[in-house]
Amino acid sequence: MGMKRREFLGIVGGAGAWPLAARAQQSAMPVIGFLHSGSPGPTSDALTAFRRGLGEAGFVESGNVAIEYRWAEDQFDRLAALAGELVRRNVSVIAVGGGDVAAAAAKSASATIPIVFAIGADPVQIGIVASLNRPGGNATGATFLAVEIRPKMVELIRELMPQTKKIAVLGNPNRLGFEQLLNDVVKPAEAAGLDVHVLRAGSQREIEAAFSTLNQARVDALLVLSDPVYTNRREEVARLQNSYKIPAIYGSREIVVAGGLMSYGASIEEAYRQAGAYAGRILKGEKPTDLPVLQPTRFELVINLKTAKALGIEVPPQLLARADEVIE
Repeated sequence: MGMKRREFLGIVGGAGAWPLAARAQQSAMPVIGFLHSGSPGPTSDALTAFRRGLGEAGFVESGNVAIEYRWAEDQFDRLAALAGELVRRNVSVIAVGGGDVAAAAAKSASATIPIVFAIGADPVQIGIVASLNRPGGNATGATFLAVEIRPKMVELIRELMPQTKKIAVLGNPNRLGFEQLLNDVVKPAEAAGLDVHVLRAGSQREIEAAFSTLNQARVDALLVLSDPVYTNRREEVARLQNSYKIPAIYGSREIVVAGGLMSYGASIEEAYRQAGAYAGRILKGEKPTDLPVLQPTRFELVINLKTAKALGIEVPPQLLARADEVIE
């Protein structure tokens, strides 16, 4: 043999054994891949809610579960590659936020790894699940958008400003099913006798251009379709709304907190909390196909009174009384 038994044991029991033991321990901890179309900063509240949901299922990040983050920083064309990285990393679950495009990228990347989404779209319409009650594949999650939200936004604008004749609708054309989303607003607005001006913007530059067009179009109000690109740039969107003095209603309260005027929609954070809880249940052995897609049960009307005053808008008392949150 040439090597004494004691020397051999010395090598095995020494440095060589430690990395092995450490690696075994690491691989025993499940890994969640977190894929998002945006960036960490604007998503921090949603992430906190996601971790809270995980906690409800008994999982703590860096305690008994690891999370690998992949951020597309609003470059949607990077999502497919980032989803591919998580699949190669062989994560236990892929959690997806930041819109339907991110969810679709995860779904295209794997038909076997469980996917849990928190999105503001109809997952059936965009082909991620077969039905809400029986998702039927490897994906499920929570959606914070309901069809009735968009016509209701039109009603709320008219209630806030009864003189409204012409409104603009701003949306991100890069979304899956964008034309359908648009239709959900344009139809009720036209039925109410309003003149509708459609604007498309999917990037910082296009958002700025859209607001300057608004100025020339002389619209009375703006309706902004909920989108991660706008939520991620909420400070900028609110600043443009206020500098052009255009009353706007949004689908997410985040923009109103940042200085927007009014929002009507379901809680994004609640959807992330639910997605976190689902991710935990899947880590414990449940299957996505047995977990129905969760839909919002309540919608919040949020009004920023400070912004209303700055825009010279008198909010009708009955509207104020119905608000779930008033920012002063």
